[in-house]
Amino acid sequence: MHVLILGGTTEARRLAELLAGEAGVRVTSSLAGRVAAPRLPPGEVRVGGFGGVDGLADWLREHRVDALIDATHPFAGTISFNAAAAAALAHVPLLALRRPGWVAVAGDDWHVVDSLGQAAGVLPALGERVFLTTGRMGLAAFSGAELADLWFLVRSVDAPEPPCPARMEVLLDRGPFSLDGERELLRRHRIDVVVTKDSGGSATAPKLVAAREAGVPVVVVRRPAGPGGVAVVDLPQAAVDWVLLLRG
Repeated sequence: MHVLILGGTTEARRLAELLAGEAGVRVTSSLAGRVAAPRLPPGEVRVGGFGGVDGLADWLREHRVDALIDATHPFAGTISFNAAAAAALAHVPLLALRRPGWVAVAGDDWHVVDSLGQAAGVLPALGERVFLTTGRMGLAAFSGAELADLWFLVRSVDAPEPPCPARMEVLLDRGPFSLDGERELLRRHRIDVVVTKDSGGSATAPKLVAAREAGVPVVVVRRPAGPGGVAVVDLPQAAVDWVLLLRG
């Protein structure tokens, strides 16, 4: 049985590890290639796009894929819609593996928005020293002249490319991050507002706790809706169970 995992997330890597131990299951993980040195999962790995819906459907047919699992980042919206369309064309069962989103608790000062552009728009009223944790893609939203007086600490795995905020320090780092580390980061850089995407999961959640403790507001970009009609699970083991049920 050949399983294609659209990956790049912690959950996708864990899923590949679990499936690699199953007899009779061949695993191929597909990575987008946006990170220079990704952590490679076990099994076969391919890097790069498929060429849209038709390209992915052709790949599924040519490589005799029996099951497709979309375990991409919650904000990698295009590939999820392409996966749904391609799976339908190629008549391949599809499952989405999505980590749950974060939920505000007592003491949080969250400002939920629908886009990076909206996040940029609310910043001037919230603070002057911004911890920007949305990755290196999309920094153009924070490069406008109206934000020129703000200072940004940008954390990403790889170095960002222009356009970028006018006043910016780059911190190259990869999660998981510790709570003590996030507390110290907010203190050392005198952060008074945090910007994040609702990626969910535990690897980067400590910044939310640190912000809550420090009374720092957090601008949270709401995750986009995925394609309809696709079954969703939130744990890698549940995806393994689905594969094994298909295998029979």
